[in-house]
Amino acid sequence: MNILDNITADKRKEVNLRKGLIPVSQLEHSVLFERDTISLAERLKTSTSGIIAEHKRRSPSKSIINNNLNVQDVARGYEDAGVCGMSVLTDGKYFGGSLDDLLTARASCNLPLLRKEFIIDEYQIIEAKAYGADVILLIAAILSKEEIKQFSELAKSLNLDVLLEVHNEAELQKSIMPSLDMLGVNNRNLKTFEVSLDTSKNLSQIIPDDFVKVSESGISAIEPISVLKDYGFRGFLIGENFMKTENPGASAKAFIKALEQ
Repeated sequence: MNILDNITADKRKEVNLRKGLIPVSQLEHSVLFERDTISLAERLKTSTSGIIAEHKRRSPSKSIINNNLNVQDVARGYEDAGVCGMSVLTDGKYFGGSLDDLLTARASCNLPLLRKEFIIDEYQIIEAKAYGADVILLIAAILSKEEIKQFSELAKSLNLDVLLEVHNEAELQKSIMPSLDMLGVNNRNLKTFEVSLDTSKNLSQIIPDDFVKVSESGISAIEPISVLKDYGFRGFLIGENFMKTENPGASAKAFIKALEQ
C-alpha cells in the first residue's frame, strides 16, 4: 500500500466516526452554512500573481514543517500579502490540521478558503460548507468518475468552487466534467513523492480552456511560475515555501512583490 491508500483507509474510519458524532442536519444548521461564498476561480482569472498560500503544519514526506504558528496570524498575514486564496489542511493524522483551523481562518480573513482534505464522502463536503470553506479539493487518484460527478455536483449546489487534482493523463480524462471550476495538476507523485514541473507542462495542453488551471507542489521560486503562466496556468498552490519560515505572511508578501515586478 502506498501513502495515499493508507490515508484513504484511515479517512474512511474517521468520517464514519464523525458522522456518528455530528449529523448532517446539525451541520446544515451551523451559522456559516448560509454565508455567501467567495469564488477562488473568479479571483484567479483576474489576478496578476495567482498565489494560493497554504497553512500546513507537517506532511508525510517532510514531517514537521512548522508547529509554532497560529492559524489566525497566518491567515491575516496571507490576506495582507495579497494572495488570491488560502488552502487549509484539515487532515489531523498525516498533516496536523483540523476543522478548527478552517473555522479560525474563516474568522480571521476574507480570503476564499480551500478545504484541503482527502474527500471520500459527501458528508465532508457538507462539513466544508459548515466550517466556512469556499472551495473543496477532489483528488482524482482516490475517486471514481461517478464519485467525482456526485461530489462536484453536490459542491456546486452548495455554491462551493471545486478544484479537482490530477497527476496524470488517465486521471484527467476520467475527470473532465462541467461541475468543476479548476483543474489542479499535482507535480508531486503521491506514490514516490518525487516532484517534477514537467507534469504540469505536459498536462496543460490537454486541459480544456473552460477550466482555470492550477499547478500544485514543488513551487518555491518565481521562475517556475513565469514558465507555467506560458502554459496557461492561472493558479499556483504554495505550501511549504511560506510555512517553513517564521512569518509566512511576510514571506508571501515578498514573494508576490518580486513576482509582480
